Amino acid sequence: MAALACPSLPPVVAAGINFRAPGFLRDHIRHTLSFYAPRSVDPSGGFHHYYKDDGTVYDAHTRHLVSSARFVFNHATAYRRFGQAEDLERTRHALAFLQRGHAQPQGGYAWEIDWRDGQATVRDGTNHCYGLAFVLLAHAHALMAGLEHARAGLEQTWALMEQRFWEPQHGLYADEATPDWRLGPYRGQNANMHACEALLAAFDATGEQHYLQRALRLAESVALRQADLAGGLVWEHYRADWSVDWDYNRHDKTNIFRPWGYQTGHLTEWAKLLLQLEQRLPANARPEWLLRRAQTFFDTAMRRGWDEAHGGLVYGFDPDGAVCDGDKYFWVQAESLAAAAHLALRLGEQRYWDWYDRIWAYAWTHFVDHVHGAWYRILAPDNTRLTDEKSPAGKTDYHTMGACHDVLRALGAAQARLRHVVLMTFAPDTSPARIARHLQGFAQLATSISGIAAVEAGPNISPERLDHGYTHAAMLSFLDSAERDAYLHHPAHSAFAQTLSADLGAILVCDFQADHT
Repeated sequence: MAALACPSLPPVVAAGINFRAPGFLRDHIRHTLSFYAPRSVDPSGGFHHYYKDDGTVYDAHTRHLVSSARFVFNHATAYRRFGQAEDLERTRHALAFLQRGHAQPQGGYAWEIDWRDGQATVRDGTNHCYGLAFVLLAHAHALMAGLEHARAGLEQTWALMEQRFWEPQHGLYADEATPDWRLGPYRGQNANMHACEALLAAFDATGEQHYLQRALRLAESVALRQADLAGGLVWEHYRADWSVDWDYNRHDKTNIFRPWGYQTGHLTEWAKLLLQLEQRLPANARPEWLLRRAQTFFDTAMRRGWDEAHGGLVYGFDPDGAVCDGDKYFWVQAESLAAAAHLALRLGEQRYWDWYDRIWAYAWTHFVDHVHGAWYRILAPDNTRLTDEKSPAGKTDYHTMGACHDVLRALGAAQARLRHVVLMTFAPDTSPARIARHLQGFAQLATSISGIAAVEAGPNISPERLDHGYTHAAMLSFLDSAERDAYLHHPAHSAFAQTLSADLGAILVCDFQADHT
């Protein structure tokens, strides 16, 4: 397949907005989150889910499982990056509501509830694997934010998905079940894609290999086997035997979780996930197809999905390559720019940075609300707004803030050059086991604090005898000084430093900027 060049960039890029700058990405996360907080918090439980363009809550009672879980993600990721106590409290508040509002006696989570006076009434008790994937994601990110009680919820959700939805003969999860767990015949890739995402987060939170291996199994099943049944791309809908269903929802645009056609945004979202999966696998166990499919999915999405007349990426195209839904959705742009950055950093090809800048410039011009914050949800093909409902059920700007976090993490992995070196001597009565726990604590900080790009720690093994008594060292890498400063002021660092200091005999800290060549 020939390389797909990006068309010339619009003037906004030339005007000097650096969409790749870490400071820009961090500021955009803050600006987006400020649209929701603090008005989003419902003291009686959970968060409000429905917002007009100006932030007015237009439905204070309907609560959707996906939104409830995504609010956990939003505040957990914000806490890990910025260290603000209110984000940790909101993470705790959001996680509690999953159990208080959505959890059901039969073991599942209600898809939609009515919340009044601190009590939930189930409106739709259907069990969706898509929903459980986000429950798993929520617990994983809450655990990484330091809420240790989330570990049990993570393990329970994994077990529930394993018991109720996993189909080992297909290597995929089934899609939905009744409240009493009778499976329906529909099968879909969307639930499996988000399960893959959640499993990567579960691996990050716990280090347990079975989560990573299940994510790889899902990727193989969807991005290889199922894609090969559908022209080498990801089709959305399948029958119970996982044969392609080309007609499901062909004439129904109302189901936002099961749209017809090849979904531009799901192709790029899979491209991003495949590269994130590759990065987590051991260097000697990274299948070559992960990168190849990521490129194919992204390049095809740009070729078929980019609107040359009005800019932006369309929602979907049909098996013949013609646009079947020309509307522009916020999440399609967000996932696509994140995928472009991952490909640019993985391959070093300028064309992917060009796509990243082009998509950002389009979104900055048409989707981002520079007055009230957050992104508009949907635009017509000519970029006119179709609704004043900025954030209905399921949105929460999880995709937009998540894309910024993803790009920051990818930039850190590829370009972190600020080194923070800690030399230590432990008190004579400190046991080897306790020293080992302290060194492991440095590694754990990289899970708790997003700005840490890498951590190395260990005993001094230098033969030069110039150590002046320092017996152990740790080195942390950061993308820039702002990430380093956020780490130094983060509550997780403060708590670790207090524990460490009790056993220290001496400590020396120095920072330096590594050579970029």
